[in-house]
Amino acid sequence: MSSALLFGIFTILLLINLPIALAIIFATLVTMLATIDSLPALTTIAQRLAAGIDSFALLAIPFFIVSGYLMGQGGIAARLIAFAKVLVGRLPGGLAFVNVISCALFGSISGSAVAATSAIGGFMIPAMKKEGYDKPFSTAVTVTAATTGMLIPPSNILIIYSLASGGVSIAALFIAGYLPGLLVTLLLIAASAMYVRKQGIKPLASDQIEDFWPALFGAIPSLMLIVLIIGGIIGGLFTPTEAGAIAVLYSLILSLVFYKQLKVEDLYPLLLKAVNTTAIVMLLIGASSAMSWMMSYESIPQTLSETLLDLSDNPLVILLIINLTLLLIGTFMDMTPAVLIFTPIFLPVAESLGISPLHFGIMMILNLSIGLCTPPVGSVLFVGCSIGKVNISEIIKPILPLYAAMIAALVLVTMFPAISEFLPQLLDLI
Repeated sequence: MSSALLFGIFTILLLINLPIALAIIFATLVTMLATIDSLPALTTIAQRLAAGIDSFALLAIPFFIVSGYLMGQGGIAARLIAFAKVLVGRLPGGLAFVNVISCALFGSISGSAVAATSAIGGFMIPAMKKEGYDKPFSTAVTVTAATTGMLIPPSNILIIYSLASGGVSIAALFIAGYLPGLLVTLLLIAASAMYVRKQGIKPLASDQIEDFWPALFGAIPSLMLIVLIIGGIIGGLFTPTEAGAIAVLYSLILSLVFYKQLKVEDLYPLLLKAVNTTAIVMLLIGASSAMSWMMSYESIPQTLSETLLDLSDNPLVILLIINLTLLLIGTFMDMTPAVLIFTPIFLPVAESLGISPLHFGIMMILNLSIGLCTPPVGSVLFVGCSIGKVNISEIIKPILPLYAAMIAALVLVTMFPAISEFLPQLLDLI
């Protein structure tokens, strides 16, 4: 009864468009009041809201959010696009490939799918239209490619999964995301190539080989941020939280001094946006922590685990059920609360079948990344449609083969744990 009350109220509040953090808090509070006395209930939810964000590791999130905004406005996106252009721009359908690679590069630096959509889409969608690509396809490419930043580090959502899973190494998660992120990127390029071939779009004629070195030298300072952060974490020079602070400092120097695309007076509105984003994320984390406590109090994860294990003891069958459930959840719930709420439910099931928390985490993030570009509440989808000035109904047809590419990547990552675990094992992180 408690689980039905909790999820029933939560679903109703979502359907009436209450902000998801408030929906989680109210659903949890009502369930607590129906289960325990009012004073302990009110005290517990307040404690869980505070305790949920009382973590040193979570300090990395505001740092990476600030660095992401700095990168978006500091000229880094333009340099990455120029570099991707000289790499693949002359191939048939090259501009679509440039879009995918630029989103992957920028996402890997900023750690934000929305930031990648805004920064890359604002430039690439008009450029693709100019070269004969239709706007719905250009927008669909940007929207789906931007989600690769959820897998390729540094990624805020991987930090949140580490918290929700009870302490999976953030460094191991960061390294584990590289091969799955690369796999998604390659499959999106393949799907784009098939579309472009049908449309008969010609490659760019203006990209010359002599443009390569200026584009490379322009992009190297931006790409060095990846080496600095990941190399420092793997080498034990600093923690992920300290890496976030270094990313802010490096991005600030790059934007203000090196590229000179940002002025000191631009910092206040930029920091204000970062504070707003951080506040939303932290409220979601605190609220989800309270709901997770309520679910544990009512033994909901254990009950669901037993139910799933009664259905089958085959790991692939259980992972198929979990994946289908998460794909459904991703269509109406943002990634952060989904990870925080459903990791404690599904991870024990996966572990009981011998599936590592590292592999499960990468699979879960890849799965929920698809939800970011899926109606009705896909945040990246709506940002992309706004930038591309297209309706969601127009984007459905061109985005379907890109969805298929992402689902194919999900199937491969699910079936072959080595895709996630090979690099961490090679570097002795697990």
